[in-house]
Amino acid sequence: MNKKIKTDAVDQLFDAILCLKDKNECYDFFEDLCTVNELLSLSQRYEVASMLTEKKTYMDIAEKTGASTATISRVNRSLNYGNDGYEMVFQRLKEKETAK
Repeated sequence: MNKKIKTDAVDQLFDAILCLKDKNECYDFFEDLCTVNELLSLSQRYEVASMLTEKKTYMDIAEKTGASTATISRVNRSLNYGNDGYEMVFQRLKEKETAK
């Protein structure tokens, strides 16, 4: 965990996110919290990460998502050298899908 982001304010934000019950509540909260562009940027990074784990090329990812190669590279760096947050979420979603 990056000590620079570990603050009371970030803890409060994460507590707020963790109390959301469904997608509709997420939409309501995140539309109030973020600008449209901020939310679209977050979702774009998530989509880029997903495509990178599927071994898609930078060119394919850029074409499908509109992400710059700099953004794709930054997400790739997080996948390879980050805190495994993407992997944790992808694995949990996979397990959830398998359990259906």
